[in-house]
Amino acid sequence: MTITRSELLDVVYRFYPRGVHKIQRIYVPPGEPVYEDTEEHRRLVEAANHGRAQYPTWKAMIRRLGDRYGLQNESLSLVAGGSDPAYSARIYRPRDSGPVPSISDRASLSFHVSLLGPHYGIHSRGEPDEIPAAVAKEIEATYPGYQPIPPELGNEVVPDVDMDGLMMGEATIYVCLFSNVWTWVDP
Repeated sequence: MTITRSELLDVVYRFYPRGVHKIQRIYVPPGEPVYEDTEEHRRLVEAANHGRAQYPTWKAMIRRLGDRYGLQNESLSLVAGGSDPAYSARIYRPRDSGPVPSISDRASLSFHVSLLGPHYGIHSRGEPDEIPAAVAKEIEATYPGYQPIPPELGNEVVPDVDMDGLMMGEATIYVCLFSNVWTWVDP
């Protein structure tokens, strides 16, 4: 099934209010909308709560992948009570050809499973190996019905959403559905 730009923006706008800056109440004039008071933010918090409840499924999947690859779970802020929109992890590829990851390894692939809709993303440097396909296969087996967001849609800017660390006009569909962690691995 093909996913469309319109469908993805509908998901984004369900969880992120349009035109509302994410700033604290003390900086907003009385009567003005505050991000945390919006229905969209409430839905994001509910999705994160659901993600915490379903965390054992994610943990089992990354354990399986971690048995094969040097992996770092980036979902710990979600477990600690954050309102992250996705589970996230990074895979480290060795700089040398040795089988054991070392301190000099580099993150060269991140992957994310959205808590906001049946979507996932794999952000890779494009190194020629089987890792992206293996990760996709594992995600699709663990989360039936989830599908990847194509780059031509995921990299599209959402002009009227404010996110942590990004001003309006800077967040992409990928960042909205997977968090700023998406940007931690450059392709």
